[in-house]
Amino acid sequence: MIVVLSAPGWMGCLGEADVEELGVVAQEAEASNALASNALASNALTTNALASNALLSNALTSSALTSSSLVTDALGDWKARSVFKYIVSCALPADRHISVTIDGTTYGYDGGVGVAQSWGDPNGHCDNNCVKWVSGCVLSRVNYLGVPVPLSIRGNQGALSSSATERSAYPNREATYYGDIFQNPQLRYACLSPGATSDHRVCGPSLQGCVMTVVGACDDACDGVHADGSFPNCRDGVRDAKNKFSPGVTSFPGAITVFLQ
Repeated sequence: MIVVLSAPGWMGCLGEADVEELGVVAQEAEASNALASNALASNALTTNALASNALLSNALTSSALTSSSLVTDALGDWKARSVFKYIVSCALPADRHISVTIDGTTYGYDGGVGVAQSWGDPNGHCDNNCVKWVSGCVLSRVNYLGVPVPLSIRGNQGALSSSATERSAYPNREATYYGDIFQNPQLRYACLSPGATSDHRVCGPSLQGCVMTVVGACDDACDGVHADGSFPNCRDGVRDAKNKFSPGVTSFPGAITVFLQ
């Protein structure tokens, strides 16, 4: 699954009009690359916006993804709307669309990846499996640097399948992302590709202070690597010297591995 990072990262210092304009830029990037991928989505979620969506998370875990009074109330803040854009894009496939009217203004949200398609159905809800896959997808799209970067996102999920051509074009494994963005506080984890010591796209110049908790190398935190290079069932801790996980270590099935060109 190819995605494109297409808007500046630290949008917390921008006004709402600026954010809406960035959405237009993202849509143009999607259109220009539509023929090059099986599905495409913009990827420039800011850490500032992601960490401020507690009200939105509470609304979404209590209702369907489609418009409801709970969701509408939560989307009164532009940061919540920017996060919602990525949630919808991750959950629903490219042919799905959601419109929400807030104070007389209608906002449109397009699907993209499709890791939790049934959440968008009437009376649909996000179960634990949905929560983990949507969380992994959203976390994989966080951007510290704000530089347009094409990504190949892969995982043990049909919506994330990749072709041989895509795997050849995106050979450089960056990291794997997983957690639960619907909890308060959020659970945000990453593990690094074996041998890597940094994650500049998401964490910036240092792992210290990263918006993700970087637990270590993925081969120490996850199950065996898949044929597409992705790591499944990653955990919030790593194996000990006996190659065992400590009691209480949690596994996250919605792990998504990012590859770069």
